Amino acid sequence: MALMTAKEYIDSLRKLRTRVYLFGEQIENWVDHPMIRPSIQCVAMTYALAHNPEYGALMTATSSLTGRKINRFTHLHQSAEDLVKKVKMQRLLGQKTASCFQRCVGMDAFNAVFSTTFEIDEKYHTRYHENFKQFLIQVQDQDLTVDGAMTDPKGDRSKPPHQQADPDMYVHVVERRSDGIVVCGAKCHQTGSVNSHWHIFMPTIAMGEADKDWAVSFACPTDAEGMYLIYGRQSCDTRRLETEGCIDQGNAKFGGQEALVVLDHVFIPNEYIFLNGEYEFAGTLVERFAGYHRQSYGGCKVGVGDVLIGAAALAAEYNGVEKASHIKDKLIEMTHLNETLYSCGIACSCEGCPTRAGNYQIDLLLANVCKQNVTRFPYEIVRLAEDIAGGLMVTMPSEKDFTSDTVVGRNGETIGDICSKYFGTKEGVSVQDRQRILRFLENLCLGAAAVGYRTESLHGAGSPQAQRIMIARQGNLEGKKELAKHIAGIRRGEK
Repeated sequence: MALMTAKEYIDSLRKLRTRVYLFGEQIENWVDHPMIRPSIQCVAMTYALAHNPEYGALMTATSSLTGRKINRFTHLHQSAEDLVKKVKMQRLLGQKTASCFQRCVGMDAFNAVFSTTFEIDEKYHTRYHENFKQFLIQVQDQDLTVDGAMTDPKGDRSKPPHQQADPDMYVHVVERRSDGIVVCGAKCHQTGSVNSHWHIFMPTIAMGEADKDWAVSFACPTDAEGMYLIYGRQSCDTRRLETEGCIDQGNAKFGGQEALVVLDHVFIPNEYIFLNGEYEFAGTLVERFAGYHRQSYGGCKVGVGDVLIGAAALAAEYNGVEKASHIKDKLIEMTHLNETLYSCGIACSCEGCPTRAGNYQIDLLLANVCKQNVTRFPYEIVRLAEDIAGGLMVTMPSEKDFTSDTVVGRNGETIGDICSKYFGTKEGVSVQDRQRILRFLENLCLGAAAVGYRTESLHGAGSPQAQRIMIARQGNLEGKKELAKHIAGIRRGEK
């Protein structure tokens, strides 16, 4: 079964024994929990579109390992064209969900681990690369969702892992056996963690010899013994607990999801280990995963941006100001910023090159430039959207007020009548449609979808300084100096 359907994906989650905690209690039926289900439906869209003939060429690929048809989210990039298709696929899914569809981290982990394990094996004659290939074939054939888990809690960030007062601040090996290892620690704000069949754990920083017990990468089923997940809160999240599909939710169907993933003495068999003490490769793995994931933001955030721009344009239309020159100019600026993000995502893909393992890697400098822009432009896009929408986006009464039959007026008017009267707009636009678009904008800009757009644009795949470090490293400043010297006539050694 190479391609699951959306229904088969959701049904497959029910078979897992994943331990999920929310509001201090274990959630037994987390698949149908109203706060969690929208994020599951987001992932399900990655399965649904793979069966849609209109999107099949974008959503599927041919496995380089088996020759079989697979979901592109389980694919090893084989060309610059594959890298471009990845970005286009992510933009499409952002357009379809207006939220975070969560499978990107796994896809980016696959490609980073594949090339890194190849190079570890070259040096140490280990079998990590074969371990990973066999695992990925399993993922591809079963069309599994895999979370890429990188970010450790870090504790005192001025200290490396081995100097932490609590060694669990970074995932580490606590016992080595002949048949595997036992690990402890945690990974923070893991996108799509609850909705994944498996996790790939990776180091989060470059490490030295003293940190070799923390230099570990492995795959683990999400319902493994000793592993549990604590669901992360989002702004306005309890609106999901109100009437199903209510207008106040904004985006009632889709949503993002993050969790704290805890490993409490989890056993990992040898066949699922991809790094175990080879500390000098920790930084390589981090750098490659970060590069792929920073490329991803040139697709997913752009797709959500498309929807946000459309919603802002509708709000202007419903308010009767769509012809105002300043509104048109703001929509142009939003589009310019959004397409600039997309341009960077495409550029770093087109400049991709093959790794020694055979899969393709993006241009790391351009990928970091892409993500640096993503830390800025969505904030301006959101600001302009909020400007266009007006203050009602954050002061509007609830849907229950608009439907209330409580009499308050002298002539028998209800609260619902009053709300409908004073929040009415131009002829031909229903009050309910205006409610819907304003709540939708609130959700995108401030609410439960914000984790997949605004704030997550800043911190996802590394905060701004992380990209600036990589830009400095990849920017070849010395080479640029030589260009200037050559044209200026400055000869080496002259003063």
